[in-house]
Amino acid sequence: MNNYIVRFIPLGGIVGVTKNMYVYELYKLKVKTPSFAKASEGREKLKVNVKNTRINPEEYKLQDILIVDCGIGFPEAREMGVDFVIPDIDYLKDKTDKIRAILLSHGHEDHITALPYHYDALGKPPLYTSKLTGAFIQNKFKEFNKTPNVQIVEYGKQYQFGGFRTQFINITHSIPDAMHILINTPVGNFYHGPDYKFDLTPPYGKGPDFYAITKAGHDGVLCLLSDSLGAEREGLTLSEAIVGKTFEDEMRTCKGKFIMTTFSSNISRINQCVEAAIKFNRKIVFLGRSMKENTDLAKDIGYLRIPQNLIGRDNEVMKSPPNRICLIVAGSQGQYMSALSKLASDMNKNIKIKYGDKVIFSSDPIPGNENEVYGLIEELAMKGADVVYSDINDQLHASGHGSQEDLKFLMRFTNPRYMIPIGGTIRHQRQYQKLAMDLGYESKNILTLKEGETVIFEGTEVRLGEVVDTKQVYVDAYGVGDVGNVVLRDRLTLAEEGMVVAVITIDKQGRLANRPKVITRGFVFEKTESVLLESAVKSVEKSFNAKGESIADLSGLKKKVATQMEQFFYEETGRRPLLMVEMIEV
Repeated sequence: MNNYIVRFIPLGGIVGVTKNMYVYELYKLKVKTPSFAKASEGREKLKVNVKNTRINPEEYKLQDILIVDCGIGFPEAREMGVDFVIPDIDYLKDKTDKIRAILLSHGHEDHITALPYHYDALGKPPLYTSKLTGAFIQNKFKEFNKTPNVQIVEYGKQYQFGGFRTQFINITHSIPDAMHILINTPVGNFYHGPDYKFDLTPPYGKGPDFYAITKAGHDGVLCLLSDSLGAEREGLTLSEAIVGKTFEDEMRTCKGKFIMTTFSSNISRINQCVEAAIKFNRKIVFLGRSMKENTDLAKDIGYLRIPQNLIGRDNEVMKSPPNRICLIVAGSQGQYMSALSKLASDMNKNIKIKYGDKVIFSSDPIPGNENEVYGLIEELAMKGADVVYSDINDQLHASGHGSQEDLKFLMRFTNPRYMIPIGGTIRHQRQYQKLAMDLGYESKNILTLKEGETVIFEGTEVRLGEVVDTKQVYVDAYGVGDVGNVVLRDRLTLAEEGMVVAVITIDKQGRLANRPKVITRGFVFEKTESVLLESAVKSVEKSFNAKGESIADLSGLKKKVATQMEQFFYEETGRRPLLMVEMIEV
């Protein structure tokens, strides 16, 4: 009998694509005859070898915790005023003495950017990652005046973290220095395989380490945790190299300024554009804070090489021949007030879009950003630019995520007993499950999870564990976690229904001292407002009787008036504005 068990906990990234954070826990047996309690109700739909279980702390001791990635998510349209979402780490806050390390797979925002917000609360564990990712992390921590303990790993070298032994495997993605992680435990080996594709001709760095991947499969993989975002696409994902050739072709026919936009962390794509600009002797100018910071970092560590005579500045652009300029700009997702948005709206004081300029969108819209991206394309086209995007040329962007054949190759190479699709939505998980079943795997061995749902591994057996409660943690301009469901509901009401404020002056007997004042914003059309508000004032007056009201409980009195007004406005307009009642005692 094995004296250890491993529990896997996805705190993010399991059904929402972004906000990636995964926890591995190693427990050691304290007594000889372990038993498992029945887990919480409502999980019977997830079937595996045995019943759902809860780890009994009297029988098993938590020994070590290993965390993989800690990234941000992006708000939905209804989550107004939210900049981004970060994982909920409440479960880990009383276990910091067990956290041995955080391993970072690559440098994209949805895998590393939540770190500065959670680092102290997690006990400041060491961070193990690749060179480029480490540079990005150090830069993000500078904004918080913090210095993390970052350790740059060597591929193929083994690292011991308590009872976990890990090895980092070179893989290809849309950013250099992406890694997969082989995690050896006393229970079995876990192959943690986030965002990847098998790119045999990457524009920067080595190709995938097929030897290390297949050796892991030969040695035995208990569970493969694999990127599943491309599970709906047939074939193999295109190499990044195809994009570099497209840049050259588009730049060759461009008579004006050549403007390329992509994610600021996509150093491979940026480097391809730089190489094309060097070939056509165009000065290179970076626009946008994140773009400038990330490219400066890449230059400092040797991942981006630009001849000094081809590095340009913003204020030199309009003084130079247009066909000698290449702008690499942040804002490919149509973000408000991004560098590209400012160009489109003539807000950049140094640079103007002219006829003959060409704008290349070398990224597809993230789901939910389509309207912003296409709106930006319209603005740029109206300025006279030739705008080229994926709908026109499908070789401007190569996905960083493997398609069906990439995913099946990793299944075959690692030959796992169990699989858990990560980094995709529920529909991607279901499609991944079908792919695995096509290769002969049983559906019960392909576990599709939701955030907080846990899996316990004991030898060759798998048990579904109890659910770890998680919530959305919102970050806005004013702080972390200050925005809750009530605030979001009020913001949505303000946007959709408007606001009404009633100011009521009462005397010490609870009688109206003056006529109530009712003020609206974003609620009704001005021409009909006066009649409606006069009726609203009369409605409030009727709710006060001649003898006055008890003012011992002002909050109760406010609630009474608010209920009266809410009913009145709904009956009159069919709308429910955000209502605020202010009572002043004189």
